Amino acid sequence: MLGIFIDTPAADAGAAADFWSAALGATARPVAGEEQFTALDGAIPGLIVDVQAIDGAPRYHVDIETDDVSAEVARLTALGATPVSRWLECHTLRAPGGHLLCVVPVHSDREVFDGSARTWP
Repeated sequence: MLGIFIDTPAADAGAAADFWSAALGATARPVAGEEQFTALDGAIPGLIVDVQAIDGAPRYHVDIETDDVSAEVARLTALGATPVSRWLECHTLRAPGGHLLCVVPVHSDREVFDGSARTWP
């Protein structure tokens, strides 16, 4: 699964979630146990879209969900990404061109993941 995250300074995250929910015709839903995230259910079919409260400047980033985090990190670094940081099992990388992406373990419903997972060589 892929996700697009609208990273927003924490003080503005509620207003951003309200805006993006209305702009995309999505339902805003707090993510239980992960208070920094507000899911925008139905924003873009087949894609996870969340507003994420951060301690930095506004930006967007992509999450790549995988059942083998270390293999995916290795694949992406071989393609030119560079490690930035790690939080729990999540790895933040910087792609050529400067964009951030995160490699995260399976977080969505397993049936949904299994039905949409892709395998790359």
